Amino acid sequence: MSEPPTMKESPPHEPDGVPRTGRIAAIDYGSVRIGVAITDPEQKFASPLENYSRRSEPKDAEWLQQLVQSERIVGLVIGLPLHTSGTESQKSAEVRKFAAWLAPLVKVPIALFDERFTTSQANELMAEAGLSTKQRKERRDKIAAHVLLLSYLDSSRTLNSPTTLE
Repeated sequence: MSEPPTMKESPPHEPDGVPRTGRIAAIDYGSVRIGVAITDPEQKFASPLENYSRRSEPKDAEWLQQLVQSERIVGLVIGLPLHTSGTESQKSAEVRKFAAWLAPLVKVPIALFDERFTTSQANELMAEAGLSTKQRKERRDKIAAHVLLLSYLDSSRTLNSPTTLE
């Protein structure tokens, strides 16, 4: 039996464990909602998938395990909220705790990736698309996950190495 994946944080230019082929998903963590985006198996395209409203730890675990299984996810990228200076915040500690809780449940590599400005970028994209304030609120988390996933894919390709946690 294999051991559950460990989490290690790496700068974008160092390998972090997430496979370079197969579907990966990005998670925009929130205490109320989780936004999810997903790639195609070749990791050439990323699409917003859904927003999940948190319920309870057991129900959240079941939903996340089902997501990984049904979408055939080979790795997860979770947004790590940092201050503009690059230092960690209280929310960073929550995300680290969430990722540590999630790793043994899903048994796929997890990468923590800088998510600074993803929500503001998501808001700008939705405003440019002409979405109403209500429509933006309904989509914000999955669009932020999409922006996070695109940034992750761009950084790992630009730097010619995987950007993942194992």
